[in-house]
Amino acid sequence: MTTRARLVLDDSVRGVLDRVNDAAVGTSLRVVVAAPGGHGKTALLAEITNPAVRVVDDAHLLDDAALAELATEPLLVLAHRPWPRRAALADLTRGAVVVPLAPFTRDQVREFLHAPKPVVDFVFGQTGGVPGYVERLGAVTEVPAEVLAAFRAELDWLDPGLQKFLLAAEAGAAQRLDLLSALLDKDFDEVSDIIEAARATGLLAEDGTLLPLAHRAVGALTRTERRIAVRQKLAQLQLERGGPVLELVRPLLDTGIGGPVFAAAAREALPSDPALAARLFQASTGGGAPSGETAASWATAAAMAGDLDGALRLADQVIGSADSSYRRTAAEVAAVALAHRGQLARSTELFRWAATPYAAAFAGIGLIGTGHRFEEVPPQPPTMLGGAASLMLQGVSQSVSGAETAALSTLVRASSMLEPAGGAVLLPDSPAALAALVAVHCGEPNVAESVLDRAVETGTGGVLMSVRHRLLQAWLHMLRGNLAVAREALMALRGAFEPRDWIFAVALEVGVARRNSDLATLRRTWEQACEAVLRHPVDLFSLLPLGEFAAAAARLRDQERLAPHLAQARGLLRSLGDPPLWTTQLHWSLLHAAIIDENTGLAEEHAAALALNRDRSRYCSVVSAAAECWLDVVAGKVDADRVEETARGLHAVGLWWDASRLAGQAAIRTSDRQAMVRLLDCARLLQGRAVSARRVVGDVVVAEDAGKLSDREREVARLVLEGMTYKQVGDRLFISAKTVEHHMARMRQRLGSTSRSDLLAQLRHIVAS
Repeated sequence: MTTRARLVLDDSVRGVLDRVNDAAVGTSLRVVVAAPGGHGKTALLAEITNPAVRVVDDAHLLDDAALAELATEPLLVLAHRPWPRRAALADLTRGAVVVPLAPFTRDQVREFLHAPKPVVDFVFGQTGGVPGYVERLGAVTEVPAEVLAAFRAELDWLDPGLQKFLLAAEAGAAQRLDLLSALLDKDFDEVSDIIEAARATGLLAEDGTLLPLAHRAVGALTRTERRIAVRQKLAQLQLERGGPVLELVRPLLDTGIGGPVFAAAAREALPSDPALAARLFQASTGGGAPSGETAASWATAAAMAGDLDGALRLADQVIGSADSSYRRTAAEVAAVALAHRGQLARSTELFRWAATPYAAAFAGIGLIGTGHRFEEVPPQPPTMLGGAASLMLQGVSQSVSGAETAALSTLVRASSMLEPAGGAVLLPDSPAALAALVAVHCGEPNVAESVLDRAVETGTGGVLMSVRHRLLQAWLHMLRGNLAVAREALMALRGAFEPRDWIFAVALEVGVARRNSDLATLRRTWEQACEAVLRHPVDLFSLLPLGEFAAAAARLRDQERLAPHLAQARGLLRSLGDPPLWTTQLHWSLLHAAIIDENTGLAEEHAAALALNRDRSRYCSVVSAAAECWLDVVAGKVDADRVEETARGLHAVGLWWDASRLAGQAAIRTSDRQAMVRLLDCARLLQGRAVSARRVVGDVVVAEDAGKLSDREREVARLVLEGMTYKQVGDRLFISAKTVEHHMARMRQRLGSTSRSDLLAQLRHIVAS
């Protein structure tokens, strides 16, 4: 240490030092400074200025004869480490004044370094306050390579047994006497001596583990093969004792070694880090063919990590091996993977073939999802997954038997039951996702939002389910008219979607574009929509995207490509007895598709189908009334009171955008100017936007704050009203088409326009005024 150490000496140490320096010749005084390496013994001895004092450093290295000679010194100060324990040294220091040297406190580190708090915290955390290491590290916030290199001489000086102990400590086994005894081939007493010798070096913290700085140094300066050999031996010993091996094995990944200990570590990692587990299972094979057990477990890990291709390949190998006792496990993994791939029918076949309790419940869900009635709920093991699987099947069964409220309650309970498991379960679908679908279909968006938020927060189903949960959250935003939020949520999930997630993702993009009247995006996305439908066979749980696609197909006049899939959907629902919960939402979407296509007859058919279930639930009643009201509005029969009441009903069941749209459509079709103002305000309120003051000019309602449009916005409005496209306007004004689009969107929001036609009508009056 440098002389700066004088500034941080304890008062007791300073008192002894003053006594030594003031001692007269012939005074009898013996002082002992005993502390591990790096604690400042040598620096303290350097503070002794009295020439009459005999000063001896590293007394633990002296032989007995040299120590005996020191016994005659009247004024003696000697420093030594607490190990090795020497009888001659003990005799020499008996009755001496002992100077305690402890590590620096955090405040003393700050005083020593004259550094800010973040630096002090880092240095103290790395060194434990050992003065020599504090000085060696200095005022830094990361450890330089040269600081680690300075440990080399100290480590090379140690005997082989102590070096091996330090490697074991670096691997996390510093406090495992049983492992250390076997590793070092010594009894417990001998191991204790080695630990004491390690403490004397100053490299260990108070709890016996390596100081972080020493941990880095041991890892950086020891030959790789020695570190690997020690860790491998420790892991094997731990495995034989049935203890955890993951932390011992993790650093051995990618070293080219393998064996059973890696498989044990993989099973340990599986619940919390399936991707790591998959790598460990792969390493356990050592490059060879995996056993049936390893392949099945590896497939499980791959699926939980989201690698469905790898999971299917491994599972198929096991299923195809006639002599494997793990075929049923592999079949379950393949069934889960295929469910996420949208192949629900094939997934169900595999679940039925696996014939395990969990598989039987999931097979039942799959049977219902593909249009087959399934009433029996097989008994499940008394576990979280068993209970949740049973409730999931029960809830889905209730959803098609007409017990909508019970179905939602059952599925929410299933989701709550599975929350503690987090991502440690492999699921074909989550109870949260099923509960959200049922909630959307029966007009309970708040329940859907709550259960999805909880699933995302707890990580239910892990990586494999996280995208599905977030897509359904975005879907709720779309239904509520929060189109920008829905699109942002979708953009945040951009990546390689599995087919089941992809069909929802594309339907979201289509739905947002349609609601924004963004025909360019709608056309651009339509081909993806058609491909998504081809890749994902129709099932009960994909009716929401299908309904969105139907409306888009009508808007693009391309109904033929979707017709076979809609026919399959209607056939599936018929085979289930046309359950009101699932048929209502589809008929509602098809009603709008018919209205967009101006096919009044077909729209009336869907309205009639909705009317059949009017008395089954509040949602059915609201949607049926809305269908009739919408048809009247389209026909030009606008009853403002009825429209407002109906729109508020739609808003109450979560169809906020539809509610606002109905009010807006009625507003532009009524000849009653006061009713127009009222309905436009209703549309804005139902979208959660403030109502601005309005005035009636001719047949158009104009916002009072219209004069607040900027000069550039007025210029954009004038050119658009002349019939120019956004690109043509951009070329004229030397701005991008996207900027023109943003100007128009801001004007539409500011003016409270509910449609493009309403916006253009208001802009004509503004530009003309």
